[in-house]
Amino acid sequence: MHRVVSLKFKRGLALTALAAAALIAGCGGGGTSQIEPFAPTRLIAFGDESGAILQSGKKYTINGLNPDTRQIECRANPVWTQVLASGFNFVFSQCNTDFVVLPQGIMYAAAGVKVADVRDKIDQHLSNDRFGPKDLVSMMVGVNDILELYRQFPAVSKDSLINEAKARGKLLAEQANRIANANGRVLVATIPDVGLTPFGWKEREQQTDIDRAAFLDQLSAAFNISMRLNLINDGRLIGLVLVDETIQQIARFPGAFGYSDVTQAACRSEIAPQDCTTETLKADATPTWLWAGDTLLGPTAQQRIGVLALTRAKNNPF
Repeated sequence: MHRVVSLKFKRGLALTALAAAALIAGCGGGGTSQIEPFAPTRLIAFGDESGAILQSGKKYTINGLNPDTRQIECRANPVWTQVLASGFNFVFSQCNTDFVVLPQGIMYAAAGVKVADVRDKIDQHLSNDRFGPKDLVSMMVGVNDILELYRQFPAVSKDSLINEAKARGKLLAEQANRIANANGRVLVATIPDVGLTPFGWKEREQQTDIDRAAFLDQLSAAFNISMRLNLINDGRLIGLVLVDETIQQIARFPGAFGYSDVTQAACRSEIAPQDCTTETLKADATPTWLWAGDTLLGPTAQQRIGVLALTRAKNNPF
C-alpha cells in the first residue's frame, strides 16, 4: 500500500514539473536562456550638487589633487555619478581629461537644484532630445528642498511642512515615471536624512524649541517614503538606490564602515564647497570622514553610493 501511494505521489510530481516546464516554454522563458545584461549607450545625470561636476572639473566633496601640480584632479575622489559612469566606461565632458573617448555622459546635475528644477531640466532635455531604452538616467535630488522647507519653521507648522515634503517626493517620483514612460531606464536615489548631517547636528545644539535634527529626519523620511510610494513599481523600468539606509547604517556603526567621524564637516568653513581639497581640511579631519560639508558627502561615502548605484544598474532587469 505504501509503495502504491509513493508511486502515485512521484508520478504527480513528475506531471507537475512537466506542466510547469511547458508553461515556461509557452511564455518564451526557456531554461537555458539568460537575460541579456543591461548595456547603456549613455548616462544622463539629473540632480543636485551631490552628483555634479563643474566645467572646471571641481566637485562638491573633498576634491583630490594631482600629485605633481597640486591642482584639483577631477578624476580623483569621484562623486557617485562618476563612479556609476566609469562602471560602463563612460566619461562626462566635464572630466574628459585624456580625450581618449567621446563623452557618453550628459551632466544636468548642479548646485542648489531642487525637484522642480529637475522637472525643468527634463523639459529642457526633451526640447531637443529624447530618452531611449539604452539611456541610463540617474537622479538624486531633494536635500535642497528639505532645507528650504525647514527654514520656514516655525512660521509654518510642522504638519504643513511635512505634507509639502511628501508633495515634493511625489513630484520626484512623477519625473522618474515620466522618463520611464518615455522609454528611458531610471536609477533614482533616496536622499540622506538631513538630520544626520553636520547641519542637522548643529541645529539640534543651537535651537532649543524642539529637536531640530529629529524634525529634519521627519522631513527627509516624508520625502523619501512619498517618492517610493509613487514610483512605477514594475521592477523593470526604475531601479531604486537606498542612500538613506546606507547613511543611517554608517552613522549608527561608523567603525564597522571605517569612518572616524560621522557628525562633523571635514572641510574648513571659510573655503567654498567646490574648492575644498585634501589640503584645505580642518586640522584633525581626513577624507574618510563621512561628511565633506554641512550637507555634502565625503569621497568615501560618494564611492559607496556610486557602487550601490552601479550594482543596481547592472542587476536591475532593464
